[in-house]
Amino acid sequence: MPATDPPRPQPTEPAEGLVERIAALFGAFGAKDVGVPVAELARRTGLPRSTTHRLVDQLVAVGLLERDGSAVTLGLRMFELGQLVPQQLRVRSAVSPYLHDLREATRHTANVAIIDGADMIYLDRVPWRSAPQMPFRPGSRHPAHGTAMGKAIMAHLPADHVDLICAAGLAPLTPATITTREELEEQLEDIRGTGLSFDRGETREGVYCVASPVFDGDGTVLGAISVTGMAGPADVARCGPAVRNAALNLSRSFRGNAARALWGRGRRTTA
Repeated sequence: MPATDPPRPQPTEPAEGLVERIAALFGAFGAKDVGVPVAELARRTGLPRSTTHRLVDQLVAVGLLERDGSAVTLGLRMFELGQLVPQQLRVRSAVSPYLHDLREATRHTANVAIIDGADMIYLDRVPWRSAPQMPFRPGSRHPAHGTAMGKAIMAHLPADHVDLICAAGLAPLTPATITTREELEEQLEDIRGTGLSFDRGETREGVYCVASPVFDGDGTVLGAISVTGMAGPADVARCGPAVRNAALNLSRSFRGNAARALWGRGRRTTA
């Protein structure tokens, strides 16, 4: 059975302000979208088609969107601006050596992510040289409950944050995705004991991941690192000790430093 994509944004009441409308347009692009017709953007945002066409024309003119036949894509200017986000640059600089070492030790793609509301945001990935294309790329969002890194972080979040994530709904991404609070709590308890979290085809069928949380000197969870592969759950599980060791070493490097500021003290932590 093929993996199901994350739910598409549903039509909403049209935003009143210009900034809100533009933000709604950018937010309507999904992680797997190659190009989206303007009519589909209007449907996803709830904006009138005439308004959507006008805004798209203006955003294309300044390079934030690009035309691809009858569809539009995020523009190169958006990519350039995204690379300048201070938090991403700081975290990537600090974590990069650990990710490269982890990749070489496991021969799998290494990743780092933080949580934002009910989603994981991937900040960086270091692909193994022969790895196939993965659906996880810097800047992409994925529901936290379906990812190894998301569950690794959730295991150490305040209870009210986990409550909000569960209240937002544990949507099935594949047949293997956790969809009940009881099953999720069981896994979170295991993660707290072992320091390791697994994604056994829960986000994408055939994609496996093992992750471990990263903490600051006060024991506050900052994010998580992981390795991802498609060779099978047993193969990725063998990488667990290397992932855990890398996460512990990375956590030690933040003791005594302004770690929370580095990882984004002001990021949104409610769903």
